[in-house]
Amino acid sequence: MAHIVTLNTPSREDWLSQLADVITSPDELLRLLDLEQHPELLAGREAKRLFALRVPRAFVARMEKGNPDDPLLKQTLTSQDEFVTAPGYSTDPLEEQNSVVPGLLHKYLNRALLLVKGGCAVNCRYCFRRHFPYADNQGNKRNWQVALDYIAAHSELDEIIFSGGDPLMAKDHELDWLLTQLEAIPHIKRLRIHSRLPIVIPARITEGLASRLEQSRLQVLLVNHINHANEIDDAFRAGMSRLRKAGVTLLNQSVLLRGVNDNARVLADLSNALFDAGVMPYYLHVLDRVQGAAHFMVTDEEARQIMRELLTLVSGYMVPKLAREIGGEPSKTPLDLQLRQN
Repeated sequence: MAHIVTLNTPSREDWLSQLADVITSPDELLRLLDLEQHPELLAGREAKRLFALRVPRAFVARMEKGNPDDPLLKQTLTSQDEFVTAPGYSTDPLEEQNSVVPGLLHKYLNRALLLVKGGCAVNCRYCFRRHFPYADNQGNKRNWQVALDYIAAHSELDEIIFSGGDPLMAKDHELDWLLTQLEAIPHIKRLRIHSRLPIVIPARITEGLASRLEQSRLQVLLVNHINHANEIDDAFRAGMSRLRKAGVTLLNQSVLLRGVNDNARVLADLSNALFDAGVMPYYLHVLDRVQGAAHFMVTDEEARQIMRELLTLVSGYMVPKLAREIGGEPSKTPLDLQLRQN
């Protein structure tokens, strides 16, 4: 039986305390997991200068003690591979650093993406926004109001996507204010929230947040960011149950990551665990070519082969769409249409 790390964490509702007590030192993380004797892991500690290490203790508690290949650890631990400059990789792979107004990206015809908050509870090493200039796109009422004015003036928009960073880093009263403003714009019908907080700190799904989303006239969707079944625990399932009762549509998107989930059976386990928690698998993204993350890359042909096998392991409705995002394109580009033997 796997030996999972035991950590004292605050009560479910005290998400802000958990957020204030995250691990930021590679040495501390490895010590907690009994991995300080692995020189190849310690060698990556200086990568925190490129992109800070940040991991909530509630997430570390799901990592397997003594396992240097733990899939949750691999997503969050600094690596010397981050110093490799790979051809074709950039600091802005999706061409997002020219927003229409501060903190608002109008990338698609009918939907715009609002960067609610720049920070995250966890820093994922593969993050395509690891170099994003959040200092120029501060999440505050002044910038939000400018974005809201733009949204109100563009009637082609019917869906707003809360993103970041992580939008659920905003406190409940801030989200209430934003929701109230959006609800007053007649052409907005849907709100989509993209967040990793419900999985890394499940206590973020408070009764107050669920109640406010339930009261909204907007159709609300939550897109979780979960890459491996080991991330899912009882606290996450309880949070999803709370949101489901509030009428929120629950989806998940994953990133295909070498050494983490580049295996059809691992992805099948994830789809089953998600569905059991009331969450539908939605997208499986190939890696965005962001500088510092090339070691996570899975080739397109490998991805297609994994998808072929995944289709034989789970029901069709549990198979996420394989896609990539290309900067400047009007939508995501599906790769699953190419699922065929050559």
